[in-house]
Amino acid sequence: MRIDADIKLDFKDVLIRPKRSTLATRSQVNLERTYTFKHSRQVWTGVPVIAANMDTTGTFDIADAFAKHKLVAAIHKHYSVEDWSAWAGGKGKALTDFYAVSTGIGSEDLAKLDKVVQASGCKMICVDVANGYSETFVKAVRDIRAKYPNHTIMAGNVVTGEMTEELVISGADIVKVGIGPGSVCTTRSKTGVGYPQLSAVIECADAAHGLGGHIISDGGCANPGDVAKAFGAGADFVMLGGMLAGHDESGGDIVEENGKKVKIFYGMSSATAMNRYAGGVAEYRASEGKTVKVPYRGPIEHTIMDILGGLRSACTYVGASLLKELSKRTTFVRVTQQTNPVFDQSGAGEPPRKKTKTDGDVNGS
Repeated sequence: MRIDADIKLDFKDVLIRPKRSTLATRSQVNLERTYTFKHSRQVWTGVPVIAANMDTTGTFDIADAFAKHKLVAAIHKHYSVEDWSAWAGGKGKALTDFYAVSTGIGSEDLAKLDKVVQASGCKMICVDVANGYSETFVKAVRDIRAKYPNHTIMAGNVVTGEMTEELVISGADIVKVGIGPGSVCTTRSKTGVGYPQLSAVIECADAAHGLGGHIISDGGCANPGDVAKAFGAGADFVMLGGMLAGHDESGGDIVEENGKKVKIFYGMSSATAMNRYAGGVAEYRASEGKTVKVPYRGPIEHTIMDILGGLRSACTYVGASLLKELSKRTTFVRVTQQTNPVFDQSGAGEPPRKKTKTDGDVNGS
């Protein structure tokens, strides 16, 4: 056992400090990025915001709405091959730069992936598991890279620099970063495992960029300001789930409750999802997601414009005319206090004691 006493922060712990700017209006900000991916060598241009590969947000309808603004949708893995053939042969035919096919790493998942790739003509694959630290997952990423050498591969989730490097070396073009920050994820409370998202993004971005790779900040964004903080911390893409729930284009039926319209939103490791797709929660595991009711929010267009507008505004506050300049011009100001116990040589793990008058003399204060 060891204790890492370094400060680790979430989005709520910081604000972005404003800086002098020459920008006169938000319309001067360009949110598009152009990336050349390490392994696939594909060149991609668009606005690097991604709809999460949950069945309530990674839908064909959201992909259609996102593509109009050059945003990406990681489409969930539960559509049938027939569904993919119908969509990709129709509305999705011209959108291949703006969606990814999602898959797990089980034998059935990978067999289905092959059929979906052929049916859709996709350019991106999102390999998604809850725990990206297993050797089985790393091997799967290597195998998928070998089979699809020209596809851009997103893979995760992890939260540390060394595992980010491992996945990039193993064939991932883009590493998904985040364990437990999502609004309907209960991994942190069920397992005690996780990592504050802002610090995870900073550390994993540094690791990936050193190898020519990219990262996605996946989870923890509750508002457009959090999206700006994720980009400011060095994320190449930001993946959103809860912010996209409750819309017409989102999955789930609209129901009326106490005179108000709501939609069901749930994590993909929740009992709701496992009952729907796996016949229930297996005896050897616990549900690591929750099910909530979110207000019905109508068409997603307004939310898209709100996110992009907030992001442009953040750029104007620090003088970044291009989104790629945001991380270079970001200084975070910490707004919360460290609440962890003080660990030192005199009493590791002991709670901090009340300061006395003599303490000031000893410390020279």
